[in-house]
Amino acid sequence: MRKQIAAANWKMNLTLQQAEALVDELLATPFSLNENQQAVFGVPFPYLIAIHNKFIGKNNCYVSAQNCYTKKSGAYTGETSVEMLTSIGITYVIIGHSERREFFNESNAMLAEKINCCLSNNLKPIFCCGEPLQIREAESQNSFVETQLKESLFHLTVEQITNFIIAYEPIWAIGTGKTASNEQAQQMHKHIRTVLANNYGLDVANTISILYGGSVKATNAGDIFAQPDVDGGLVGGASLVAADFAVIINSLKK
Repeated sequence: MRKQIAAANWKMNLTLQQAEALVDELLATPFSLNENQQAVFGVPFPYLIAIHNKFIGKNNCYVSAQNCYTKKSGAYTGETSVEMLTSIGITYVIIGHSERREFFNESNAMLAEKINCCLSNNLKPIFCCGEPLQIREAESQNSFVETQLKESLFHLTVEQITNFIIAYEPIWAIGTGKTASNEQAQQMHKHIRTVLANNYGLDVANTISILYGGSVKATNAGDIFAQPDVDGGLVGGASLVAADFAVIINSLKK
């Protein structure tokens, strides 16, 4: 069975003190993770070491950066390299979130470079894809997402993409309170897996965890995660509430 993952994306929120208090509260809240489940916490850069240390010894809990740069080192003031992240014990990094694409003009080609940097340093990417509202309204979402996948991931070998993580986030549902219906989520997740299978084979496609992101809440996570091709979620606002995120973790498929 594919890994079932509850991934938190804290975005640009919380002070260090608030972040530490959130983790302390979460760790005091009942949730469980079996060997096939993971909780991943996408933490702002200044807090990575502190929050990583909070989870030392906690089975199947990992800390993720929210971004990285395309170069290993150099005169790139303000950027963070994958080598820096691995040197402090970070396991995951979110790549290609729609906010990075929209506000920082990250292209599919740039994201391919970031993926390469991650994999060359044993850092696991969580690759985001998804369509804006106008694409959904034009019913062009399948081809739009397929292009994102092909241009950023299809240079990878079978070995590199096996056990990969993809997060599908309909942009029109991020932070809006709107959520894709369970049927819409399943349809796109199945389409993504089909696109992967057509290029890499069904056996490889069936190893890849595909997460849903877009106004996932404690109240809807169970229904969304129950869909056959949905392997968990990339969660924004609800991950900032310990009790809610604990419910979301407990909603993962067993």
